[in-house]
Amino acid sequence: MTGLALGDALGFPTEFHTIAMIEANFGPWRGIELYRPAVVSDDTQMTLAFARGLTAALAEGPLTPRRLAGPVRREFVAWSRSPENNRAPGRTCMEACELLGDEGLRWQQASRIHSKGCGANMRVAPAALVPGLTERSRAGAAQLQAALTHGHPTGLAASDLTAYTTRLLAEGARPAELPALLRGYVAANRSYYHEHWLGDLWTYSQDPTPTHFANRGWDECAQVLDRLDDALAAHDVEADPCAVTGAGWVAEEAFATGLLCFLLFPEEPVTALRRAACSSGDSDSIACLTGAFAGAHLGAGAWPEEWAARIEYGEELRALGGLWDAGESGR
Repeated sequence: MTGLALGDALGFPTEFHTIAMIEANFGPWRGIELYRPAVVSDDTQMTLAFARGLTAALAEGPLTPRRLAGPVRREFVAWSRSPENNRAPGRTCMEACELLGDEGLRWQQASRIHSKGCGANMRVAPAALVPGLTERSRAGAAQLQAALTHGHPTGLAASDLTAYTTRLLAEGARPAELPALLRGYVAANRSYYHEHWLGDLWTYSQDPTPTHFANRGWDECAQVLDRLDDALAAHDVEADPCAVTGAGWVAEEAFATGLLCFLLFPEEPVTALRRAACSSGDSDSIACLTGAFAGAHLGAGAWPEEWAARIEYGEELRALGGLWDAGESGR
């Protein structure tokens, strides 16, 4: 949780800038420093909103779609209306939250079915970190939280894949094993539609069947894994991370480019964050995901104490992480 916020804060000032602009303003990428104060973007704010909703749902008992959707919906709407929501929030998130605020609408009606923006998965890490969930429940929760705003099947699949990757790393998977493990996960889930968690969401698309809907999302994730393999094979740490895996404005590219930055420097978390922040695309979301992966792999001790101590919302981030590390899922 600290890692994703640090990545977010490091990448927030560099978003919408070219590599040349970033280097002109911040110096060589290996020396990019955290701003004072260490302000985060909507990425961390929405992660916390999801974490609060998920924690409230688990306090009521075993996780179910009904228990999860209500609290997370309320937290997302509260975030959208908060005066602190002044960090260039995504248009899809804001449009969906405005509709989610209408209690007469089912959440499937509020979901933006054609959007697969990275807002779907920049905030999904809590689904990977809370204890006591089965693999199927984690996947369902990851996809449901995405679907509240971003209903495109690739947004759902990329969120599921992001949570799965974070969980693998938290459980001790070796970084070098990840590409093969992820391909296996994509293949195993390609034709599975989480009807229990998503209900009739697929009917709002133009897909003929729920299986076709699911296939579309997982196939795009498989394609971006091909691009990730190409980037890892080249292993050019000085190149723009977005050059092969994409700029990260959409969910599968944010996942792949964030993971690329981590895999280029799996034992150098600060270097990985700096590489992610110095990218030509959605730098804060890319670095946010890089930080989540690095933190899951190396733990809270991965980060410079001086950085971690001044990250915005740090107290709440650490409290949630400590709660989950202790094996507690409720309040």
